[in-house]
Amino acid sequence: MTATDEFPARISIVTLGVSDLGRSAGFYERLGWRRSSVSSPEIIWFRTADSVLGLFPYEALAADAGIPATGEPSFRGVTLAVNLESPEKVDGALRVAVEAGATVVKPPAATSWGGYSGYFEDPDGHLWELAHNPFFPFTGAGQLDLP
Repeated sequence: MTATDEFPARISIVTLGVSDLGRSAGFYERLGWRRSSVSSPEIIWFRTADSVLGLFPYEALAADAGIPATGEPSFRGVTLAVNLESPEKVDGALRVAVEAGATVVKPPAATSWGGYSGYFEDPDGHLWELAHNPFFPFTGAGQLDLP
């Protein structure tokens, strides 16, 4: 048995600690993401193309992990990303995010690596990148098709 048999290379769920569950759920719904019917008053779930996004109160998430809730840092050392099919789709997605309540951190622009990328923060400061990478093709199901 190999390590990949015991520890598969996949990310099934990303859970974000949030300060106001209703506000954050509303933000992601305004992006057009659909709340899963398995959501509850304690945790909200959204299905994405290849994983699940969970929203959970910040303090409760820290307690679940067994660590102290010491306050949310301004930069967590993590970004989440949505790759899109063109620079125009990046611009359109950013407009939707701003209309939903996002704050633009870095407007989209051409990158040194040949793509197009920009960043926004959700209502809790979670950093999202919207990017077009012409070197990362998509499958028919809209997933990245990396070699």
